[in-house]
Amino acid sequence: MIDPFGRTISYLRVSVTDRCDFRCTYCMAENMTFLPKRDLLSLEELERLCNAFIDKGVRKLRLTGGEPLVRKNVMHLIEALGRRVSDGALDELTMTTNGSQLHRYATALHDAGMRRINVSLDTLDPDKFHAITRWGDFGKVMEGLDAAQAAGLKVKLNAVALSGVNDHEIPDLIRFAHGRGMDLTLIEAMPLGEVDQDRSSHYLPLSKLRGDLGREFTLEDIPLDTGGPARYARVTETGGRIGFITPLSHNFCASCNRVRLTCTGMLYMCLGQDDNADFRKVLRENPDDDGVLKAAIDAAIARKPKEHNFELDETHSRIAVSRHMSVTGG
Repeated sequence: MIDPFGRTISYLRVSVTDRCDFRCTYCMAENMTFLPKRDLLSLEELERLCNAFIDKGVRKLRLTGGEPLVRKNVMHLIEALGRRVSDGALDELTMTTNGSQLHRYATALHDAGMRRINVSLDTLDPDKFHAITRWGDFGKVMEGLDAAQAAGLKVKLNAVALSGVNDHEIPDLIRFAHGRGMDLTLIEAMPLGEVDQDRSSHYLPLSKLRGDLGREFTLEDIPLDTGGPARYARVTETGGRIGFITPLSHNFCASCNRVRLTCTGMLYMCLGQDDNADFRKVLRENPDDDGVLKAAIDAAIARKPKEHNFELDETHSRIAVSRHMSVTGG
């Protein structure tokens, strides 16, 4: 699949649910209204659509949410997609999770063919963790990390850098992650959906944070390409890697290789644009015709825009799109 700007689209992110057992302050409002079940694709519909994308050239597939592991019977989908890895059609099946359910599912994920996962963790302070996530249990996430590594899953931690919230903790997060053999990726907060606070008050450009880290660590840029938007450096003092995802201060649109599917079957060709293609309609009107489905994929890729519309700095925040991060899955 080649988009209008010559980029090969080989990476599909699939939000299997908009629901989450956390309410992270930068991601969603505390009192969220979630989608009714009838609006969601069934697991069988998600599998059919994922298989069509794999047949069209997707080589990496990431399951997201909300929190993907809170969807009932989600392991049926994971096991089915894992078989596409074992038959060589898919290079990698992976997941982004908040870690709350990993103590229950880590071994099953590995058995299904998953080999690495991303876990969101913004602080090592249990009280601050609860304040950021509102509903999160820090101890359960730590138990989940232990279970994931014991099961043989390679873990990468993701942390959203928030000025005045966790910026002074980033060195400790680096030492924690690298001390356990995990990479750490830092992410700028993105203006997706209305939340209960002004994001601009906590926006932290990673260029500034990297300069601050440079006073404590030696950071050496490395040409690592994991198929995602992060730019990586090696930390001399720990021997580990740190990634920087900068959608605002230094966007990565020129190398974008992905599209995003929601749990309702809407395909977003860009995280920071509202244009989408309705695959729920295509699936349900053509239950036995994958040719129509694949033609719809081609038409959607032909509409992929050049870049996003994010705008956020320390003084103001403009909501680029109205949907919350939990809808599109990041």
